[in-house]
Amino acid sequence: MLFSKILKNIKLVVFDVDGTLLNDDGKIGEETKALVKELKRFDVRFSFASGRLHSAITKYAEELDINLPVISLDGALIKNIKDNTILYESFLRKHHVKKALELSEKYLINAALCHADAIYYTDGNSIIPQITDKFGALFKEVNSYDEYNDKTLEVFFAGDNRPSVSFIRDKMSFPFTLGVSSSFYRSHSHENIYYLEIRKSGSTKGNALKRLLNSLNILESEAAVVGDWYNDISMFKGKTFKVAVNNAVAELKRNSDYVTKKSNNEDATGEFLNLILKYKKGN
Repeated sequence: MLFSKILKNIKLVVFDVDGTLLNDDGKIGEETKALVKELKRFDVRFSFASGRLHSAITKYAEELDINLPVISLDGALIKNIKDNTILYESFLRKHHVKKALELSEKYLINAALCHADAIYYTDGNSIIPQITDKFGALFKEVNSYDEYNDKTLEVFFAGDNRPSVSFIRDKMSFPFTLGVSSSFYRSHSHENIYYLEIRKSGSTKGNALKRLLNSLNILESEAAVVGDWYNDISMFKGKTFKVAVNNAVAELKRNSDYVTKKSNNEDATGEFLNLILKYKKGN
């Protein structure tokens, strides 16, 4: 299919948030704002797929007047912005949460529980808000994790002892633990800090995107995804039109259909939306 025909048929655009839609100051580009508004006149709809908590992306959805469900915590939750209806949620089993917390205590790695609207931490893990890259998240200190185990979407670990964090990852993976998936990575902004995220198996942006498309009755070939980081790769494996911003990691660029000339700090999403508008107008 011709490039122009693909973009002319786009009905949905799903943005990653940090490093893609937002610049490094946490702002949406002015061109993107204007083009989102104009493309709605051509029946193009918009949503997010973010690693952030739901509560940490609602203000950006409101800024763009998005009224669809949005994907948060890398696919663990799909929740509507306007009426808070939940399309999908994937809670960890209590015994998995308990095991993760026991490992964090044993190996002296800070841990917190991520829910849809807040990250809960105890006094013994009080450094968590200071050393995380959970942008825009609401942090709440609690006396104990016992009352928060049953609504946990993600257990989040943070520490400077890479071997210990890596060891916990292994213990929370097959064959030691069944039914969970993990992400292990180094902090972008905190030197020598390593993160581990534990979620229920199947909680990926790619799977969440399929669920969102099914709920909207939109084909993969009628949707575009825009991203920059490794957690976006699962969205770049289907039949959607795949866009990597210029500052994206190399692996994402290799799997993309289009790489913007601009970075997130130059309103890369605006560049791509302008391209859609061009073909929607038949230019």
